[in-house]
Amino acid sequence: MAEFEIHGTHKGLIALAAGGTGGHLFPAQALAEELVRRGYVTVLMSDARAKKYGDRFPALEIVEIPSSTVTPGRPWKVPFQLFRLWRGFNKARAFLGKNRPLVVAGFGGYPSFPPIWAAGKLEFPVLIHEQNAVMGRANRAVARKATLIASSFPEITNLPEGLAEKVRFTGNPVRQAVLDAAEMPYEPPDANGRFELLVFGGSQGAHYFAEMTPRMLAEMPMAVRRRLHVTQQCRPEDIDHVRHEYERLEIKCTLGTFFDDMPQRMGRAHLVMARAGASSVAELAVVGRPAILVPLPHALDNDQLMNARAFARAGAGWVFKQEEIRPDQLGAFITRLRYEPDELRAAHEAARDFARPDAAGRLADMVEELANGAASGRPEAVSGTDNETGESAS
Repeated sequence: MAEFEIHGTHKGLIALAAGGTGGHLFPAQALAEELVRRGYVTVLMSDARAKKYGDRFPALEIVEIPSSTVTPGRPWKVPFQLFRLWRGFNKARAFLGKNRPLVVAGFGGYPSFPPIWAAGKLEFPVLIHEQNAVMGRANRAVARKATLIASSFPEITNLPEGLAEKVRFTGNPVRQAVLDAAEMPYEPPDANGRFELLVFGGSQGAHYFAEMTPRMLAEMPMAVRRRLHVTQQCRPEDIDHVRHEYERLEIKCTLGTFFDDMPQRMGRAHLVMARAGASSVAELAVVGRPAILVPLPHALDNDQLMNARAFARAGAGWVFKQEEIRPDQLGAFITRLRYEPDELRAAHEAARDFARPDAAGRLADMVEELANGAASGRPEAVSGTDNETGESAS
């Protein structure tokens, strides 16, 4: 359980439901931080993966909800998947019915589906937030249960018909650590100075970058490589290979399987190469770092490609499709950028213009609007709960 001060006069409980990956949890965390500042307490409803974020997520409790991705292409698995979702729905309904939050806010991912469905059945005010430029399957499935829908991009596709009036553009909330990193000034690299390149991706993206990035950097002139410092996220099984390649190429590097201080590392970078998940794009924009985005290929609904194109259209970066990348061409492109400080600075400024650093505040305003409309008759005290049973832990 995260430790934070709970005042006896707190305004009430807000339940947050999110998938167990950073792309869903980081914006939920940003909203929770803002709600705590405003005097609310929060609980997080997610799957077991969220436990590793427990020391950073300002929640009174992390309630583990059974869930499963539904895979119609593998019909033999669907009955078990639906049973898991049904278990999650019953657990979420019991928890919400007992604790009666003012609002339930969902951030997509299948672990958010049972709590949002239960909240709709219990007639609690529901807010859902869509991080991507394309509405995901879990959010689409519960969109008609939502009282309001928040979007990260000015335009959102795959929205169910007839729900446009519920949608408000807020941007994608970012954590306080990202807002802190946004205070770091951006100075393009000096021609004779060190060039900081940051490379990261999700679990799938990191493997591709482990294979491609050393090959791409090998195409650069030695004079460029000697002034280069690469910070790169790698999967555990790839890190030794990447380190060996960089030693062979005489490239200074910092490698890790996970960086707790990723926002600060963004702030120190001259250029970033990354996947185009919604949280990554939002954080790059707020920190204001030029980025080469390589969307995850074959992603559902091409959501990463749509995110990347929006970032690039704003002038903040460049999109390279994975299937079209040639290491020699990408190496030449980065080499050119490295000696074009005006172009890098222009991309930095465009990223800051594209950013919505006040997204968490806008989203919290929507939550309070719903809470104020439903506050009458709500209990004033909130107790801890047992994760497995929903019974009081006090």
